[in-house]
Amino acid sequence: MKRFYYWMLQKAGHPHAWWYLGAISFAESSVSPFPPDPLMVPMVLQNKEKAWSIAFLTTITSVIGGIVGYGIGLFLFETLGLPILKTYGLEAKFALFQETFYRWGFWAIVIKALTPIPFKLVTITCGALKFNFTLFVIASTLSRGLRFYGMAALLKRFGLSMQKVIEKNIQLVAWSFIGLLIGGFFLVKYVI
Repeated sequence: MKRFYYWMLQKAGHPHAWWYLGAISFAESSVSPFPPDPLMVPMVLQNKEKAWSIAFLTTITSVIGGIVGYGIGLFLFETLGLPILKTYGLEAKFALFQETFYRWGFWAIVIKALTPIPFKLVTITCGALKFNFTLFVIASTLSRGLRFYGMAALLKRFGLSMQKVIEKNIQLVAWSFIGLLIGGFFLVKYVI
């Protein structure tokens, strides 16, 4: 794990790191299960003076990816959206998602986008349910902005001490991250 951590730190300093981060953030909101956090964190730790720019990039590409996810749900639900939901074991939970979004709408998007639940599930469902597009974009921007700017603020403020804790407890941090990722899928599949 320590080797992977240092590899990520090295990639964070790569000339194309910003492109990689943008692509990962975009894909996570539409089709990929991998969140941008493992690349964003070392990028901010290495470039604290650019923390807000990194948060902006991650937020905007996540929202654009979310718009693509919305489009998949709206226009390609049967051919692409449903297979993606099936991949994550959500086809049986789709009715429950419908009820949640009809009941809570805007706030369901904000809350779910802040949790470890994969954001693509929210975006595809919103498109399939023809949720108000403008409200979807506003809720996505608000929630993703809170998440990524909040993370950037913490890293900017406590970066050196956080980096020392991460390096000292790399196994625990890695397993915690993996646990959050799996926990998000578990919540979606069995609880929600």
